[in-house]
This record gives sequence, C-alpha cells and structure tokens, in this order.
Amino acid sequence: MSASGDRAVAIARGWIGTPYLHQASTKGAGTDCLGLLRGVWRELYGAEPEPVPPYTQDWSEPEGAERLWQAARRHLVPAAPGSQIVPGQVLLFRMRAGAVAKHLGLAAGRDGQPTFIHAYSGHEVVESPLSAPWARRVVARFEFP
Repeated sequence: MSASGDRAVAIARGWIGTPYLHQASTKGAGTDCLGLLRGVWRELYGAEPEPVPPYTQDWSEPEGAERLWQAARRHLVPAAPGSQIVPGQVLLFRMRAGAVAKHLGLAAGRDGQPTFIHAYSGHEVVESPLSAPWARRVVARFEFP
C-alpha cells in the first residue's frame, strides 16, 4: 500500500458512523458514498479537484452515462489491470448488470481479510467485508495520485 493509500484508509475509518445523507460530505453529520471520497480527498489534498453538481439518486441512469467513472479517471490513477485489490484503492461498483457504475468505496482490510469502507442508503459509513457478492460488482479501481 502506498503512503497516500495508508493515510486514506485511516481518514476513511474516521468517518465510520457518519449517517447516510444524499449529496452530503460532512464527517459526523452526513455523507453518501461520493461524499465520503470527497472528504478523504479534502483531508489528503485540501480543496476538492472540481465542483460536484447536484445529482439525483438515479443520476446517470436515464442517459446511461458513466459520469462517476469519467470523474474518477480525471482525478485518480487507474490501478494496473489484473493486479489485486489493495488497501487504499478507490473501488467503483456496478450494482446491477447493465446499469451505470455509481457506488464508491475505499479498499481496506482487517485481520488479513479484505474490507471496504463506504456509505450507502439506509446505513451509516461502515467497513464491510469485501465478500464475493461485493467483489463481483467492482468494475474499476483507482489510486490516489
């Protein structure tokens, strides 16, 4: 794991317990999956790399646009194809076959087992096992610059 990856995991763990709140990005008060990564970015680098426009919960779906993937490519470094998931990588998930990729998490690990830190509707920020059902949904991985 890189130094920025190690630091990113520590920062994200500090957000655990933050309630889910669509479009928010405030540690302890509310966040969604994108807001969590925005918060980690701010603690790593300062200001966010670009403004985030308002978005609905079904954003990108009507047009089939991979907006989240495109934004990740603009600001993060793609992980080497075929390499293993390592702590500190940003994980992009496609929640249904044929749907746009629109969930994010940060790879981590506990007791030698892969985990990821994320926020999703109806839950707070949690560290979940990166189980086979979750791992199958990973469509791209990125590293912080």
